[in-house]
Amino acid sequence: MTNPARLPKTIELEGGAALIRRLEADDKPSLLAFARATPAHDLLFMPRDITQEKVVDAWIRSEAAGSVATILAVAGEDGALLGCAGLFRDPLSWSPHLGELRVLVSPDSRAKGLGRALIQEAFSIAVLGGLEKITAQMTVDQKGAIAIFEELGFRGEALLKDHVRDRAGDAHDIVILSCDVERAASRKSAYA
Repeated sequence: MTNPARLPKTIELEGGAALIRRLEADDKPSLLAFARATPAHDLLFMPRDITQEKVVDAWIRSEAAGSVATILAVAGEDGALLGCAGLFRDPLSWSPHLGELRVLVSPDSRAKGLGRALIQEAFSIAVLGGLEKITAQMTVDQKGAIAIFEELGFRGEALLKDHVRDRAGDAHDIVILSCDVERAASRKSAYA
């Protein structure tokens, strides 16, 4: 997928700066460390277990092949990974116009504007890539994330009861939100 010309860039967050840039092959160790430090419940919406090396290897291969556009937020001081957003697209599916957005922000970096910034950057990639619709899914108790997505134009589309199981075997509901890319981009430019 397309890399907006404006990346990499530094953004100011509450409490410090972050470098926003695309995923590179040598980011594997930091991506694995980030995933393994993320609370397990926060990973339930991911279709694959990104704490596993082979899954991250596949993710990086998909990035190189162009079916995924991954944006990382890296701390300005120590280079630690603060969050990431992946825009997944399958051009060979029945829905090549659709992208799925997956966003993870470290617990220490939440409520500082990082999630919103990552979503907005991924949205820009979706527009440049010609996507018509973006979906995002998360567990229903992730109310802060749901609120940010809704503020950015996403709307509830489905509730999947008992759709995922955590490592203890407990079932959790997943909510699917979606956004019409053209409509949201038009609204954004009208109010910008």
